[in-house]
Amino acid sequence: MGHSYKRVGADGKTRYTAIYRDIRGNRHSAGTFTSKKAADKAWQAAEAKVAEGRVGTTARSRQTFQRYVEVEWLPHHVMEATTREGYTYSIYAHIMDWFGAMRMIEILPSDVRAWVKDQQNRGLSPATIRLNKSILSGIFTTALNDQVTSLHPCKGVKTPTVPKKPLRIVSPEEFDKLYFALPTEEARLLAESAIESGMRWGELTELRVKDLDVLSRIVTVSRTVVEINPKHHPESKRFLIKEYPKDKEYRRFKLSAQIAAKLKAYIEDNKLERDDLLFVYQPEESAAPPKPELAEHLGLTEPNAAGRRYRHGTLSAYSAGKCRCQHCKNAYAVYRAERRSSGKDNPRRPRRWDTDGHIPRRWFRDQIWRPALAASGLEFKVKMHDLRHAHASWLLAGGADLQVVKERLGHGSISTTEKYLHTLPDADDTALDALARTRARSRR
Repeated sequence: MGHSYKRVGADGKTRYTAIYRDIRGNRHSAGTFTSKKAADKAWQAAEAKVAEGRVGTTARSRQTFQRYVEVEWLPHHVMEATTREGYTYSIYAHIMDWFGAMRMIEILPSDVRAWVKDQQNRGLSPATIRLNKSILSGIFTTALNDQVTSLHPCKGVKTPTVPKKPLRIVSPEEFDKLYFALPTEEARLLAESAIESGMRWGELTELRVKDLDVLSRIVTVSRTVVEINPKHHPESKRFLIKEYPKDKEYRRFKLSAQIAAKLKAYIEDNKLERDDLLFVYQPEESAAPPKPELAEHLGLTEPNAAGRRYRHGTLSAYSAGKCRCQHCKNAYAVYRAERRSSGKDNPRRPRRWDTDGHIPRRWFRDQIWRPALAASGLEFKVKMHDLRHAHASWLLAGGADLQVVKERLGHGSISTTEKYLHTLPDADDTALDALARTRARSRR
C-alpha cells in the first residue's frame, strides 16, 4: 500500500514524498509536496491508476530516446534477425543523431517533420526516408502502448512520395543470353532452377536433396537461409536457417520434366546425400594470366616524366612507362605468376568467404552474376530476384491460373500476384491489334 513520508531538505524546510507500488510491488515516487495532504492524494491517485492498468512511472517518461531504444525497444522487440540487423543500421545511421538526446515525452510531430526535411536536404531517397519514418513510427507505437509517452509524434507526418517504377520483366530470349554467359554448369543450373521454380534466393540456396521428390517432381519449400552480421545471429554465425519461408508456411509445387531431370542427374553425378545442399559455395581458382603479346605492331608507350618511351607488352612499359594497357598488365601479371611459382614471392592466400557451404549472396553477385550480365550484352540491369518475377509473368502470359501462380510463389495476397499480369514486352500487342482494327474500320 502507498504512503507518504516526511523529509527535511538542505534548506531546513519540511516536505512530503508520495510513494506508491506498481503491479509488481515495486516502490515508486509520485512526487514531493509541501503538505502531507497533497502527498497522500498523489499516491492514492497513482495507485488508482495502477489498479486500472494504465500507469507508467514518471522516470520512464523522462528517459531519453536513446535509452528507451537501446535498453527497452531493441532488446525486447520481437523481430526477424534480418529485420533487427536492418533496423539497427537505420536507427544509428539516420535516427539516433537527431532524436537520441531528446526525452521521449518531449518529442512532438514538429520535431519529426523537421527530421524528415533534414533527410531530404541531405539527399536521402524518398524510399529511404519512408523506411526510416516507419521504423521511428514503430518505436513510438510501442512506447505509446508501454505508456512511456502519451503522444504518437509520427501521426500525420508525411514523407516524400515514392514513385512506382514499371516492372521490367526478363523475356525468354534475354534469359537465354544471360544463361549461356554464366561461367559454370552449376551456375547455369542454379539460374535455371530459379526461373523454373520462382523460389527466392534464400529458399533456393537452402534447398536440399530431401526437399525434391524426383519421381513426382514435387518440391517442398519449408526453410530459408538468411545471411546476417554474426552479432545479430543467436550463435554468432554468418548464415541463419529459418524453419519457415518468408510467407511463414510450407508450400509444394511441381517442376517441369526437363529441370527435374537435370537436378536428378546433378544429384547423382555429385553423389549428394539426403541432407546435402543442392547448391554450394564453390570458389574457382584464379586463372593463369595470358601470355603477353610481343609484336611490332603494338608500338611504343607515351613518353614518361623523363621523356622515355617503351615497347608495349614489356615489364619496362608497365614499371617505368606507367602504361596500364591490357598488354602491359598481362606482361606484369605473367612476371608475378612466374615468381610465385618459383617460390620467390609469398603472396597472401586468396580470400575465401566465411560460409558453412551456403552460397554468399555478394560473392555470387560480384563473381558470377555481374560478369555474366556484362558478357550477355543485355541493356538493362537484371538481378537474381528478377528471375522470380519472370517466373510469375511467364506463367500468367502462358495462361496459368492466377490462384495457382499465387500458391507457387507463396504470395500472401492475390493482389501481389496480379501485378505480374501483362508485364512482358509484347503484353500490349493484343490491345494494339484491337486499336489498329478499329482505326482500319474508320478508313473504309
